[in-house]
Amino acid sequence: MASDEVKTFVFKNRGALLAVPAVLLAAFGKPSAFSVTVGLPVALAGEALRCWAVGYSGVTTREDHVVAPELVTAGPYAHVRNPLYVGNFVTALGFAIAFTGGSGFGRASALIAASLGTMAAVYATIVPHEEEYLRSQFGEPYERYCATVPQIVPTLEPAGDRTGTWKPDVIAKAETNTFLTFGAMLAVLALKALKA
Repeated sequence: MASDEVKTFVFKNRGALLAVPAVLLAAFGKPSAFSVTVGLPVALAGEALRCWAVGYSGVTTREDHVVAPELVTAGPYAHVRNPLYVGNFVTALGFAIAFTGGSGFGRASALIAASLGTMAAVYATIVPHEEEYLRSQFGEPYERYCATVPQIVPTLEPAGDRTGTWKPDVIAKAETNTFLTFGAMLAVLALKALKA
């Protein structure tokens, strides 16, 4: 179990740590037309899930410490407690597929494992950190939420009480860095695909 200092450090620096998979794929990946065709829709689906979640959670997702002015349980939060991270993971999976189709099996496997393994390690550290904070902030309502909504694997049917409001106007403000990173990954992918 990570110490509180480690959890705080990883949470504060999660953006830089989660850039590691993108850098690995951009530097060492070798896409193919087929891998781009399969992987890109997966990456876009992950980003769509993330945008849906941000529309409910707002700009507080960009703080360098855990912040939650309200307990949001509507929208994607009625299906899974961590839709932002699920979205990020799906996006990373899509890019991992897209970037590795022209690599040999060993290299592709190593890149995918390193990319997704880095993300899993970061999330395994920060999710408990966030949940400790949410328990201290919201107490029994958060415990009821945890009892009905899964942490990582989404349910098809929404569960629990649903509170929170969809605010699509917050997405552009909250997601600027994510959109820039996504665009940069698309540009690198296009350049590498043209060279393949």
